[in-house]
Amino acid sequence: MHNNNIPYAKLNNGNTMPLLGLGVYDMYQQQAEQAVEAAIEIGYRLIDTASMYENEKEIGKAIKNSGVKRAEIFLTTKLNNTDHGYEQTLKAFDKSLQLLGEDYVDLYLIHWPIKEGRSASWKAVEKIYEQGRAKSIGVANYTLPFLNELATYCSITPAVNQIEFTPWLFEKPTYDYCKQKGIQLQSYSPITRGIKFSDQRLLDICEKYQKTPAQIILNWNLQLGVATIPKSSQKQRLQENFDAANFKLDAQDVEFMNTFNDGFRICDDPIIFF
Repeated sequence: MHNNNIPYAKLNNGNTMPLLGLGVYDMYQQQAEQAVEAAIEIGYRLIDTASMYENEKEIGKAIKNSGVKRAEIFLTTKLNNTDHGYEQTLKAFDKSLQLLGEDYVDLYLIHWPIKEGRSASWKAVEKIYEQGRAKSIGVANYTLPFLNELATYCSITPAVNQIEFTPWLFEKPTYDYCKQKGIQLQSYSPITRGIKFSDQRLLDICEKYQKTPAQIILNWNLQLGVATIPKSSQKQRLQENFDAANFKLDAQDVEFMNTFNDGFRICDDPIIFF
């Protein structure tokens, strides 16, 4: 069942990361466990969780039960907003590892750039990286102002920046900055929870390629070199999303989708934390 069609990105520290993975926000207990097991069986190799999601224990269990070697799985978790600060970050990371039942993660992210303690938290994240307990480190929801600020105090450039990024929220300044600095951009809520599936321009492209709206949007991410972590707990949807890597949008269709931007968001604009 293992599909090796998923493209990988080489991160700025030499590690590799699948460009298509599973996000597990708002999945709990058995549902979370089953979704991850099903995803791994289909061929997913990147699982993205967070302390805030309160499902690290289930995710860790599902990875163990999958029978796939741990080294083949790229596991991400994130620092909760209530755990910022140097010592608190180190403690929170220990707790995440304990819940996951792991001695390392592949990627540890600061989940949101909250007002207090951003720089102290990042210093702690750098220490975790130096200890080898997170193979790569990064940030989430860091739009341009936060990235510019981070550059003034970081000793290690983040490997990944995970933001909300869709054709309707084409964050070009952040996209360009990350490209220029060698930071891998990763998109969450990439398929707008289905809200934009009725956009006629999107439907016309679906018609052309005979693909679903989700597949077209996910492929758009991949064509731009943006990693993406759609969420689903249904096996059929998991497969549909996974198959988004099996075709290629023409350059002009990618360009056209870049023009859909209307500032539509699912989540808060991170700028509220600045």
